[in-house]
Amino acid sequence: MKQNRTLLIQITLFIVTLITTTITGAEWIFGNSFFFGSNPMGWDELKEGLNYSIPFLGVLTIHEFGHYYVARKHKTEVTLPFYIPLWLGGLSSTFGTLGAFIRIKERIQSRVKYFDIGIAGPLAGFVAALVVLWYGFTHLPSLDYVFNLFPQLNQYGMEYGKFLETTPDYISIKLGDSLLFRFFQDYIAVGDLPHPYLYTNYPIIFAGYLSLFFTALNLFPIGQLDGGHILYGLIGDRAFNIVSPILFTAFVFYAGLGLFKVDEFFMPNTDIIWKFALYIGFTYLCFSRISENLITNLLITLSVIAIQLIITYFYPTVEGYSGFLAFGLMIGRFLGIYHPPTHDKKPLTLERQILGWLALLIFILCFTPKPFIIIQNA
Repeated sequence: MKQNRTLLIQITLFIVTLITTTITGAEWIFGNSFFFGSNPMGWDELKEGLNYSIPFLGVLTIHEFGHYYVARKHKTEVTLPFYIPLWLGGLSSTFGTLGAFIRIKERIQSRVKYFDIGIAGPLAGFVAALVVLWYGFTHLPSLDYVFNLFPQLNQYGMEYGKFLETTPDYISIKLGDSLLFRFFQDYIAVGDLPHPYLYTNYPIIFAGYLSLFFTALNLFPIGQLDGGHILYGLIGDRAFNIVSPILFTAFVFYAGLGLFKVDEFFMPNTDIIWKFALYIGFTYLCFSRISENLITNLLITLSVIAIQLIITYFYPTVEGYSGFLAFGLMIGRFLGIYHPPTHDKKPLTLERQILGWLALLIFILCFTPKPFIIIQNA
């Protein structure tokens, strides 16, 4: 009875996530809210959203079933995926879902099992993402696609990009260039590439880009992320529990770099003081479990912020990517920076070691320091 109830929840979550990603896909394509926009969309526009939701959820599902299949192969008790729908009622920089997860119902005591289960999902999802991107870049629509979406651009013809770049108050989101995404643009694309500001309006390419982005997030070699399981398997618990907090500190440091400038404090106001106080509190939460000593955690927090301010004093234009701060909080406060120990510490075979370093190479190829750049013309 309990299993049937759980299965019903999983199916319901999948259906709701399919709906929210389809609505979100339509919103990204047409640049308008499905329900609340100035030109509410209908069913025809909603169907176009499937060109985003199906490949995106397809990659996500393949990723999770990679974990599921290998866990079952190791005779580890595990659930089917739970999907997490998310829709905030318009273009709110959301993607229709927060992802999916499987729940392992028993404590894993083997370093090899952690490695195998951890690496299976990203590798499977990565291959699926390559297929999606290959299809998207080899089946590019003509420029008529852009002109049908935005008739006001038709008068500019091939020069429509100059209109986007010079129109006052025009706001768009430019996708960051990971090494792999740039490779597809330069060597795989067949047809007319969209203007960099319009990739979010190309649903299959956008779904493929997001698949690479989430693959990179999963492969971060920190804590209990998939990349953490992989690195733990490669270097063992003692070395991992030294490397992981260093990488995590560097990640949070980069995320908050440039968020506050020293010159902002020369003429302080209530606004900046409260925001800075909130930032200190937020950063402390990120580091609140890096050690058992609260004073140590506070010193790390203040040191990171102090070095950020020093760097921005000498290099005012240097900026990290504040969008990563929420991910840093999720790792530091909830997922954990360290890896649970295992009873069986048997080292990996040579084949697994090669596969592990290959997965970390995939992380480098998929990662971009600034994945989403908001463009607003003056």
